[in-house]
Amino acid sequence: MADLSRAMHVSASGMDVQTTRLRVIAENLANQDSIGSSPGADPFRRKTVTFESKLDSALGANTVRVKRIDRDRGELQLRFDPTNPAANANGYVKLPNINSFIEVMDMREAERSYNANLAVMHATRSMINRTIDMLK
Repeated sequence: MADLSRAMHVSASGMDVQTTRLRVIAENLANQDSIGSSPGADPFRRKTVTFESKLDSALGANTVRVKRIDRDRGELQLRFDPTNPAANANGYVKLPNINSFIEVMDMREAERSYNANLAVMHATRSMINRTIDMLK
């Protein structure tokens, strides 16, 4: 029974990190058009999530957790728009480094991972219920 409980906790940790990942992706997509508010100011920068494996000594198993949420320091695109209030002295506006195609692909991957962990959790719960029924 302890192994089944451990499987539930491991799956729950996987679902938790994928929920965080989906929230960060949603924030990126919501800000894909967010530019700076003053001339030459940096726009919204894409956020990324880094995971790490962590030994849960109470469970005696490795779980996954969010190590950090960082800003992507990748190249910013420039668009010539001298009438924009965020334009620099040369008339260029810095655009966010967000590619909606990449964000949607990351979202699909996170969704699949979440669903895989959910399936493990359902299977584990079913095994626990069958074990309890057998003990009756």
